[in-house]
Amino acid sequence: MTNNDILRRIRYIFDFNDNKVIEIFALAECKVSREQISEWLKKDDDPAYKACSDKQFAIFLNGLINFKRGKKDGPQVKPEEKLNNNIIFRKLKIALNLKEEDTLKLLASADLIISKHELSAFFRRPDHKHYRVCKDQILRNFLKGLQLKHHPADKPDADFSWD
Repeated sequence: MTNNDILRRIRYIFDFNDNKVIEIFALAECKVSREQISEWLKKDDDPAYKACSDKQFAIFLNGLINFKRGKKDGPQVKPEEKLNNNIIFRKLKIALNLKEEDTLKLLASADLIISKHELSAFFRRPDHKHYRVCKDQILRNFLKGLQLKHHPADKPDADFSWD
């Protein structure tokens, strides 16, 4: 999954318009234009498409945490230069204030059953012996679970590949 795919899905799940996305970036002390957002949201085959970099997407996720949970005192958290699915999953879990049980329910609603131990392995340090890489399928199913929670009448969109 690309950062652009995930951004499109988050925007849809929470019904964020361009102004809300701009506001979320601003909460992480970053200014983006409507044009940039438009380029990030375009389909991959559109000539005006631009990739959302890891750093830009990390800023968005930090802003989402500030938007959903409130900004912590002190300086803004520095965005990661390099993202992976584990970091994205962790930041979404933090932003939505999800407990282990909530996360497992979301995954189960998307027909993915994993154990608490498997889930906790995604949030460990990479050098931990029980660390596990979060593959695209896990993140897709997590986002699908969020979509089902926030848009229960929706069927997965044809543009979205869930498997």
